[in-house]
Amino acid sequence: MTSFQEKVYEIVKKISRGKILSYQKVAQRAGRPKAWRAVGNILAENKNPSIPCHRVIRADGKIGGYNRGVKKKMELLREEGHPC
Repeated sequence: MTSFQEKVYEIVKKISRGKILSYQKVAQRAGRPKAWRAVGNILAENKNPSIPCHRVIRADGKIGGYNRGVKKKMELLREEGHPC
């Protein structure tokens, strides 16, 4: 795992229940502000349930992708109080 991947996972782990960040914000916090697509690719490979990658959405407010399906992502976000 690269140091950038580790940073991304650490940032995403800290997103509180009911809160969201954009892929762009995660990339910025990880020190690579233009690497938002890389953030998406990293999270698409996540298999660890303790990393809440469903809490990361597009900068335009749309849901974006999810490796367990967009319906599941929306379901999880709604359970946490986010109006999808």
